[in-house]
Amino acid sequence: MTDQQRGSTRADRRNDTWARIHAERAALATDLTGLPAQRFATPSLCAGLTVREVLAHLTAAASLNGWQWFAGVVRCRFDFDKQVTMRLNEQLGADPAETLERFRAVVTSRTKPPLPLPAMLGETIVHGEDIRRPLGLRHAYPIGTVTRVAEYYRETDQVVVAKGRIGGLRLVATDGPFASGTGPLVSGTTLALTMAMTGRGTYCDELSGAGVPILRDRMG
Repeated sequence: MTDQQRGSTRADRRNDTWARIHAERAALATDLTGLPAQRFATPSLCAGLTVREVLAHLTAAASLNGWQWFAGVVRCRFDFDKQVTMRLNEQLGADPAETLERFRAVVTSRTKPPLPLPAMLGETIVHGEDIRRPLGLRHAYPIGTVTRVAEYYRETDQVVVAKGRIGGLRLVATDGPFASGTGPLVSGTTLALTMAMTGRGTYCDELSGAGVPILRDRMG
């Protein structure tokens, strides 16, 4: 393969990943349309944050370029949690309707902080579930999308501990091609495996195999 062909392949994959991010943002905005204002105060699966705050966090991630992100880190004296809180508060707006409208405005944004693009796709899927599951909403994620996210998380502890959490376990998806590791088995849908990988204990209830108690214990 020539350098030009490799460059074209990378560009195609990048464009495909952005298309998947945009599709999932749009689906989440649609799911939240018409949600009563009081339900935005529902605790999300992201510890300490409401549904509305997680939505604002997604908006912030789609609004910050690398320079803006770094300026915020400096402003917060390298306290990354404080930076996250500051940025999501900037996107809350006056009420839940404005929070959702701000999110709609960035559905097709390609702006991102200095994170790998697969991490942005992961954030979109995982935080989408952080919002949907407590609200009783279900979404049919394309298997190719969640497989790509699972494959990313199994290789890294960047942004969220995942690789370390599944060490010594064999993960096998029941609905797609994803499989990873060796050891006691953890089996379930690709989405449930992905969410459990990223520390969402409630999804362990949807998994089976001798490795499930080990994975659950690792969630602290």
